Amino acid sequence: MEERVSIIGGGTAGMICAKALAGRGIDAKVYEQKMRVGRPVHASGILSLKGLATLGIRHERAVTNTLNGANIHAGGRELRIRSDNTVAAVLDRTLLNEVCMDEAVAAGADVETRKRIGASEIESMRMQGLIAGADGAVSTVARHFSMGQIARYSLTYKAEYNVSAPDPGVVDLFFDNAAYKGLFAWICPNAKDILEIGVGIDSSHGNGKLAFERFIRTKEVADQINGQTPLSEGASMIPMCRRERIFDEENGVVLIGDAAGQVKATTGGGIIFGGNAALIAADAIEGRMREGHMLSEYERIFMERYGLDMRLHAFVNRFYSSMQPQHLGAMITLMKVFGAEGFFGRYGDMDLPSLMIKRFFLRSLAD
Repeated sequence: MEERVSIIGGGTAGMICAKALAGRGIDAKVYEQKMRVGRPVHASGILSLKGLATLGIRHERAVTNTLNGANIHAGGRELRIRSDNTVAAVLDRTLLNEVCMDEAVAAGADVETRKRIGASEIESMRMQGLIAGADGAVSTVARHFSMGQIARYSLTYKAEYNVSAPDPGVVDLFFDNAAYKGLFAWICPNAKDILEIGVGIDSSHGNGKLAFERFIRTKEVADQINGQTPLSEGASMIPMCRRERIFDEENGVVLIGDAAGQVKATTGGGIIFGGNAALIAADAIEGRMREGHMLSEYERIFMERYGLDMRLHAFVNRFYSSMQPQHLGAMITLMKVFGAEGFFGRYGDMDLPSLMIKRFFLRSLAD
């Protein structure tokens, strides 16, 4: 009889799943290999306020800054997007993971740290109940159950500097497929006097650290950091597409978050999609344990709600990743002519491009 859910990986998605299950009286235990949950985390934490609201996390103590705009640079051109309202929060990812752990534990979940999981431990967990693999892009759970590969990754490298941003409410994004093919570089005000400099690049097109070193030598960055030594720095690997399979009916396994490749291909952000997948997975797990439902409901419902948007993010990423720098610049110019700055400022959505498309056509009909 399936009596326990073993959640392998104590990141945001794993803890959200544990909280949801424990809150329904299901025995949920999280296993995390690090000594302390959420440390270290080498990833940016820019999340839309709308997306955060869907997760049910009391995230406020993890917020270090808020944003209301972005400058998009490409081919010597700039697109300036501004909203009258705050649209995104910059979060300390370590604090966010700790908030999620505190909420999971308060709901009744058990958390064990410094627990490295191998094949024998996974088999023991399988015999006790169901397994949720939330163990990151290179998932031990996915490998153990032969759940396929993630075909594409991005490598990122970022550093924080003790520098005040010219505009603390605006993030700068730099698109240049000659230097950062597959993603982009960024300058983000993480806090009042903390500036984050980062680069993401397709893993098949170079090294994140080398791309970062090139970026900090550019005039846009060098003038701001003025030769400072970084306060902190680190690398990460981000899945840029879905894994072949995200559930295993026979063995009672689901994958969530980065382990499943539930990431926005345009930005590499995975918390909103991964966190919502964790909530859907908890529903499916409860349905199997109490009603005998199929775990396939997890994939069906996730794709029904988020599949189109994940495909749109992937399409946009492929589109701009295929363009030469001068063509990206020309596209920026064209977008400005057609009023993209005002449209994105009013109707932009970081997570759901399908919603922007609907708004665009509704606006066209109204005009």
